[in-house]
Amino acid sequence: MTLENVLQTKFKLKKLWVLAGLSTLTLGAALSGCGGDTQTSETPAEGGGAKTEGASTSNLSGSIKVDGSSTVFPITEAIAEEFGKLHPNVKVTVGVSGTGGGFKKFAAGDTAISDASRPIKDKEVAAAKANGTGFIELPIAYDGLSVIVSKKNTFAKCLTTEELKKIWDKGSKVNNWSQVRQGFPNQPLKLYGAGTDSGTFDYFTDEINGEEGRSRSDYTASEDDNTLVQGVSKDANSLGYFGFAYYEENADKLNLVQVDSGGGCVEPTEETINTGKYAPLSRPLFIYVSSKHMEKPEVREFITFYLDNAPEMVKSVGYVPLPDSVYAAAKTRFEAKTMGTVYAAKDAKKKTLEQLYAATP
Repeated sequence: MTLENVLQTKFKLKKLWVLAGLSTLTLGAALSGCGGDTQTSETPAEGGGAKTEGASTSNLSGSIKVDGSSTVFPITEAIAEEFGKLHPNVKVTVGVSGTGGGFKKFAAGDTAISDASRPIKDKEVAAAKANGTGFIELPIAYDGLSVIVSKKNTFAKCLTTEELKKIWDKGSKVNNWSQVRQGFPNQPLKLYGAGTDSGTFDYFTDEINGEEGRSRSDYTASEDDNTLVQGVSKDANSLGYFGFAYYEENADKLNLVQVDSGGGCVEPTEETINTGKYAPLSRPLFIYVSSKHMEKPEVREFITFYLDNAPEMVKSVGYVPLPDSVYAAAKTRFEAKTMGTVYAAKDAKKKTLEQLYAATP
């Protein structure tokens, strides 16, 4: 069995256990609720990580705190677990506070790494600077925001971006499927989506409603994608959105809705996300490394391991790996300690990752 197969099996088991409400995992990581929509995964510091044949041990020790995006969480958790097998005396704690919540902790210096499902905002850069926190921005994967409905919904197979805006825009009063499109049934519409601290919320509202944060507020919101999975799967009249990996892991209880942005209905797949054909809901994912922590040997080793193993790990948990050239640029950026974000320029979001990171060391 390949490493990718092993990781896929572990990830599926973890999702089943998380959804069942268990607080302790036996795959070398402990997962426990921390109040609200926050959860953490932790690799043991006492050598409790699962050993595999051929795995080496080291004298490296210390602790690493990570927090942020629930979308990026499965990738970082998988990386942390495999890292723990090589360095069992390093304790890696991975929290889920949403991208915005993670950046607040990151700016204050409370975390070494921040998971993010969008680029850092100007106000978050300013907050970090005010606290003396610099950062290195590293892209790690592609994701396609997935629009989903219950398995019992057999009519909403494709929605246009105009229809999605009609549903989700600020001030929208759409509360019945018959209001979305002529011919849709007269059934109540229940909405589930990302919380306001989530990078998924920021990205979806910007691309669909035309302005980041512009959204109706009368929906079930959560930074925890598992909450959204459960809500939509149990509600026959529901509609929601979250990252592609969470759909893939719950495809047996959810239906995927294709999106038409003017060129026909497109389903998110590895190919359509990577090529950008799944527009406008394809997006890059990131980790940010704090200048206050990056000189620690355990942090440097963890980031090196992360970037070296990202392509395989990313794919194993249902996301789309970046082109090799972007991973190479990320490694160079980290080794050169290149600080700041490539998204400072006004036209940055119109450029590909290859274009953005090729221009920086």
